Amino acid sequence: MAILAELRKKFIPTSDDSSDEGIPDYIGDTELKGAEKAAHTTTTKGPEDVHVVDENASRPEETVNQDAQDGVAQAEAITLTWTKPSLAAAYILMFLLYFVNAFQSSITGNLSAYVTSGFESHSLIPVIMVVSSVMSAATYMPLAKILNLWDRSIGFLMMATFATIGLILSATCKDIATYCASQVFYSVGFTGMIFSIDVITADTSTLRDRGLAYAFTSSPYIITAFAGAAASEHFYESNWRWAYGTFAIVLPVVALPMFGLLQWNRWKAKKNGLWRPRQRSGRTLVQSIIFYLIEFDILGVVLLAAGLVLFLLPFTLAGAAADDWKSAHIIVMLVIGVACLVAFVLVERFVAPVPFLPWEILASRTVMGACLLDICYQIAYYCWDGYYTSYLQVVYGTSISVSGYISSIFDVVSGVWLLGVGLFIKKTGRYRWLLLWSVPLYMLGVGLLIYFRNPHWSVGYSIMCQIFIALGGGTMIIVQQVAVLAASDHNNAASALAFLGVFGSMGGAIGSSISGAIWTHTLPNELLKRLPDTSKWEEIYDSLDVQLSYPRGSDMRYAIAMAYARTQTYMLTAGTAIMALSLIWMFVIRDIKLTKQQTKGVLF
Repeated sequence: MAILAELRKKFIPTSDDSSDEGIPDYIGDTELKGAEKAAHTTTTKGPEDVHVVDENASRPEETVNQDAQDGVAQAEAITLTWTKPSLAAAYILMFLLYFVNAFQSSITGNLSAYVTSGFESHSLIPVIMVVSSVMSAATYMPLAKILNLWDRSIGFLMMATFATIGLILSATCKDIATYCASQVFYSVGFTGMIFSIDVITADTSTLRDRGLAYAFTSSPYIITAFAGAAASEHFYESNWRWAYGTFAIVLPVVALPMFGLLQWNRWKAKKNGLWRPRQRSGRTLVQSIIFYLIEFDILGVVLLAAGLVLFLLPFTLAGAAADDWKSAHIIVMLVIGVACLVAFVLVERFVAPVPFLPWEILASRTVMGACLLDICYQIAYYCWDGYYTSYLQVVYGTSISVSGYISSIFDVVSGVWLLGVGLFIKKTGRYRWLLLWSVPLYMLGVGLLIYFRNPHWSVGYSIMCQIFIALGGGTMIIVQQVAVLAASDHNNAASALAFLGVFGSMGGAIGSSISGAIWTHTLPNELLKRLPDTSKWEEIYDSLDVQLSYPRGSDMRYAIAMAYARTQTYMLTAGTAIMALSLIWMFVIRDIKLTKQQTKGVLF
């Protein structure tokens, strides 16, 4: 640590104005009352000194916080400069971007099983999801740095570019390796783009209205859930590549106006004198490179991504290895993965001058509780969701569109319900009470799916469970976002949301890894145990098309359906057991009154 500190002093002159790149001493979740609240104290040195301002109280003319990081100062200058039409245009564009993301994810999500089956790699779905989720997790904090240190619009444009590259690669891939690479670009790009939109939403809304703002921007899922499922069937019947190619054209058309709007209002703020770029004299090119390597904690990012990938993938791949867990490459991956994760912790604690996960955020009980709740929720969901549409088609004989409709119930129900959740938070100024019923309801939905998983039950019971899961899960998503933002200040809103995103993506990766481990270790044994003719079990295991080629009611199809049902039962059991921990985390989160002022200007 001392060596890196000296290196930092050497390459980053102290005369340079880089105070905007720091993180405040404390990000708290304590609600002030009485005289402390009336005083509007501006110091934020500890839990007792959190700046809380009643948004309904009169206050002097608003100005940009000159001590904020440059990207945050720009965001404040923009909202102080623009008009209500500009605000409306921003939210319409964010709605359209969510619409594009929701539509394409619904279409491509329903087609992914057929794409991998076309490359005879249906069992690799969890592997692709693990790698994509891990890379997305590693992207959050560097992207938050870009949004804070440089510019919201630049970070957004970079992620939109990554997403477009991923879509182009998916549309043109010729083998499973290229498809896997395209999914990493695609996942990182779209995850980062939506994260950028969430940060911009936090910049342009009051804390009390933030839940409603998030509900509005994510409401396109109500429209696209069923439309995407129907469109995916048409793309499959014609050419699935155009499902990706179409959105490779549409996404830039929708993303560029958002970038232009932010840049235009940034220019207006600069012209009006509300914001000006900070001068950074005395830093050479080499010094700048080293400065940003330290600021973006590149070593921590690499160690985290490598550690998670190498540790989680063996759980999915071991079943396909010749000697299972005894295989040399499986053991080596596990050992190196654990070593990288241990090294990541040590580097962040003792070496990194600017840690990947800021301690000021980590120390907040509310932020940590929300993140732990999110990781359990994501693990529980991805333990079984990856093969859910395949299960519906094999067991119940549903078409691509109908299975897509059922799996999209979450998007439709939660999309409508979130508007109500946002209104509840706005009217009460509180959020934790929503967790007291949503977490148990989510667990009930997943638990009932275990019971109704066998083929002799009607598919209607699965639909009922999906509604329970949508009501509980959708509520948790909004509450987690509002909670971490309530426990931070505007200068660290991006870092707080990134911290939540890191945990969520890690949860998705772990859940997909558990799903893959259960799939590769359970389904082959179940097929061998139940199939009347075991000579074709490998061909059946690798391809959804082959599984569906056997008519419903035949002995072969029934055996495949029972194997699916048994495998999914294990997946759901694992998810329910992990979700039980959320009963603890929901009480760790503090119920902060949503009255403090975080943003300025013309707001949602």
